[in-house]
Amino acid sequence: MGSQAFGRVRPMVAGLAVILIIAGCASGAATLSSVGGRDAPAGGAVFDGYGTAPEAVPPGYEGPLPAATAAPYRTGTEGGAGSNAAFRDDAKVVKTGSLSLEVGKLDETLKRARAAIVGLGGYVSGSDESNDGDRTQATIVYRIPADRWDDALDALRGLATKVVGEQTNAVEVTGQVLDMDARIRNLKTTESALQAIMTRATKISDILEVQGQLTVVREQIEQLSTARSHVEDEAAFGTLSVYFIVPVPAVTETTKGWDPAGEADRAIASLVGVLQGLASFGIWLLIVGLPTLFVIGVFALVAFAVLRRLRGDRGIGTAVLPPSTPAGPAAPAAPEA
Repeated sequence: MGSQAFGRVRPMVAGLAVILIIAGCASGAATLSSVGGRDAPAGGAVFDGYGTAPEAVPPGYEGPLPAATAAPYRTGTEGGAGSNAAFRDDAKVVKTGSLSLEVGKLDETLKRARAAIVGLGGYVSGSDESNDGDRTQATIVYRIPADRWDDALDALRGLATKVVGEQTNAVEVTGQVLDMDARIRNLKTTESALQAIMTRATKISDILEVQGQLTVVREQIEQLSTARSHVEDEAAFGTLSVYFIVPVPAVTETTKGWDPAGEADRAIASLVGVLQGLASFGIWLLIVGLPTLFVIGVFALVAFAVLRRLRGDRGIGTAVLPPSTPAGPAAPAAPEA
């Protein structure tokens, strides 16, 4: 190929670079939204599964169009009510949930639950068992076929003596799967166009540039295909976490934590504490209290003696009159001799 062919390859590669940047952003957003399984794909208008795909063939390309590009894309209005009905029939829903069950015997119940889930086409994807004293419990994660979800819930409820709690959730991901399918088709169309350009390129620099673009496109196809497979698996098998617990008897629950030996030990310790307090009080009274009382008593006796002495000194030199007697009739005079 001469300089004219080289001039035609360059614009095509440049156009493909712009298209790949746009497709890469869109497919990256689709991958993130598909793994989350909840939000519509980012990047503008929501894709309904039949929208017009972006142009995949670069400007100036004169070769034959691949079949995927030549085939007309269906729009959301084509097909009428029949398309909507098919959409509902093929709806993909990711189901998740949790159950809390009280059971009589844990080991026996777990075996029966596993047999019931396996019989419905499911399997156990995780388990966690623990024995905390008198409380025995286990958490088992089951993967259940979507079309047997309700049957599995009924079977597990039937194994319990009491259903403590139940929670389920369903998220439709049909639009995301259709969106990823459309993006994968567009990327494969771009891949075919790049391969066609590769066959017409002669310069090593052009071949390397196109090869780099092919690598990017193939990586995006692999990422979207992996994300789509993950969503398909989540929709095909729901995830149910079941918490099994063996209730503790009321008597055991009431007496739990009561330790007679410990109570006796604490009572003896209290008695020893009281006796120690009395002994300490006696020691203080003997060493400190009695001498103090003795000194206080001596001072009190001295003070009392001093006061009595002072009162006695004040009474000296004071005439003491005999007590007066009331006047009575005069005694008869004695006769003279």
